[in-house]
Amino acid sequence: MSRIKAAIIGSGNIGIDPIIKLLKRPGSLELVALVGIDVRSEGLAMARERGVETTHDGIDGLRAMDVYPEVGIVFDATSATAHRHHDEVLRRDGKQVIDLTPATIGPFTVPPVSIDEYQDAPNVKMVTCEGQATIPMVAAVNRVAPVHYAEIVASVSSRSAGPGTRANIDEFTRTTARGVEVVGGAERGKAIIILNSAEPPMIMRDTVFTLSAIADEDAVRTSVASMVEAVQRYVPGYRLKQEVQFERYGSNLPLAIPGQEDFVGLKTSIYLEVEGAGDYLPSYSGNLDIMTASAQATGSAIAVRKLLALAA
Repeated sequence: MSRIKAAIIGSGNIGIDPIIKLLKRPGSLELVALVGIDVRSEGLAMARERGVETTHDGIDGLRAMDVYPEVGIVFDATSATAHRHHDEVLRRDGKQVIDLTPATIGPFTVPPVSIDEYQDAPNVKMVTCEGQATIPMVAAVNRVAPVHYAEIVASVSSRSAGPGTRANIDEFTRTTARGVEVVGGAERGKAIIILNSAEPPMIMRDTVFTLSAIADEDAVRTSVASMVEAVQRYVPGYRLKQEVQFERYGSNLPLAIPGQEDFVGLKTSIYLEVEGAGDYLPSYSGNLDIMTASAQATGSAIAVRKLLALAA
């Protein structure tokens, strides 16, 4: 089977996990290069042991590799600042970029919701870990009844939140809320992220609240279940924690919301947990696993499209 050659920039945790995923389950992608800036990094050593070409000279080192002209897709797992430079260089060279950083250059992409819309974009943004877990549920409700407001609460182990996440927590929160609106379809979105220091570490748990027009509750349940199955195709540990809950608010007893008009409609509560695959990251790091798995799923879909175009 033909494959599209891919490279990863970033040899930290978010770069190492896709190495394992792409080597174990390559699908339509062939990982050919890992790029870092620290010659002693674990990621570069791990890649070399597995036969993947490496460089510690950053993007310049990637561009100097013999295989670079054949690379079609590049995953960037560095930082928002570095990504802006990488994106400029890679676009100029005709590479398609999948962004796992906090930068917001390309359109927000969540595989089961918006991948078909943005497969041809030169840069696609994987929103945030929390967005990848919760936006599918907002979209599932929205395709049954218009969602006026959606609020997500993501609880993750503090061990799964590195210094980059902690330093950019406000940006992650704003980006997730924006993704709830742009991709999930909510008129207004809000995101709350909780770092839990419990020991042993807890797996990722998410609560999604939506306020929508009145809708058939069975139709909403069916839509949610279908979306859960779609996510499970690339994140097997993604699951409902309990049954979807509903509350109806009529004009005789509306929901009072401070600073807003009283709400009349359907409140839907969805409770999730996300267990990581344990490819490299520990299984409790479902928040990180869903990010790298979503990036791989997006890259695979883009690669299939490229292969079909080449065969046409």
